[in-house]
Amino acid sequence: MSKKDSLVTTPYLEFDRTQWAALRDSVPMTLSEEEIARLKGINEDLSLEEVAEIYLPLSRLLNFYISSNVRRQAVLEQFLGTDGQKVPYIISIAGSVAVGKSTTARVLQALLSRWPEHRRVELITTDGFLHPNDVLKERGLMKKKGFPQSYDMHRLVNFVSDLKSGSSQVTAPVYSHLIYDVIPDGDKIVQQPDILILEGLNVLQTGMDYPHDPHHVFVSDFVDFSIYVDAPEELLERWYINRFLKFRQGAFTDPDSYFHHYAQLSEQEAVGIATQLWKEINWLNLKQNILPTRERASLIMTKSADHAVECVRLRK
Repeated sequence: MSKKDSLVTTPYLEFDRTQWAALRDSVPMTLSEEEIARLKGINEDLSLEEVAEIYLPLSRLLNFYISSNVRRQAVLEQFLGTDGQKVPYIISIAGSVAVGKSTTARVLQALLSRWPEHRRVELITTDGFLHPNDVLKERGLMKKKGFPQSYDMHRLVNFVSDLKSGSSQVTAPVYSHLIYDVIPDGDKIVQQPDILILEGLNVLQTGMDYPHDPHHVFVSDFVDFSIYVDAPEELLERWYINRFLKFRQGAFTDPDSYFHHYAQLSEQEAVGIATQLWKEINWLNLKQNILPTRERASLIMTKSADHAVECVRLRK
């Protein structure tokens, strides 16, 4: 970091790719190329180099934070004279649609579970906490899917609150991108993990985003470390359109797919539909609800054209 940069008032330390990669500090690679290939998203390149230079330093940092948190809990238990309930360390991952949050979450889950401590890492996406389509249709919110009002925030907050309270078993609803809806009676059971990774559009929102309900409790109140995956808007739009085109040739061809009718579109028509969906729904949600939460993150990773992270900002 240059002297000029250090004079700028910012709550973040900024690292370019080379500086960040050096912080790996000889942490061994625990994933094979075949495993990395299975972890990446449909529209992303995820190389061994990316995992080594970006995700291994991040997993090392998180392991330090988690170990420190475990020691702090032990001190509190000693002070109180109690056998404390197991409380998971919660990591949230936010960012735009198509930025690669899910890949980041899966890679971190794999890496964190392979540290010598053998901690149990659960991954939950907030998609499952969307209201079912029947409810969204009734409320006229189908075109606002992913916006704050489309989620059952009460259930989501209760889920993380119960985990942080040491509940032995909690359930999380599961979302299917094939049927574009929450799976009825498809709840996933979560039993006291050491680490919970919570991935979704809305995990950094606070009372500032709901000025008419200032006393509400939010997911961010229970999060120990938050990550925002960032990229320029023109790249996000391109990635969203490319992903839509790949789905058109893949998942959309399934007769059970909610978007099966899109499989019959020509490429030109598909690009037009995807562009419209991006501008009318996803870009609007990004500008209104997601991007304003970026500066609350503990760490911001910014991607370049090839989905490679070029810059990392870490809150001081």
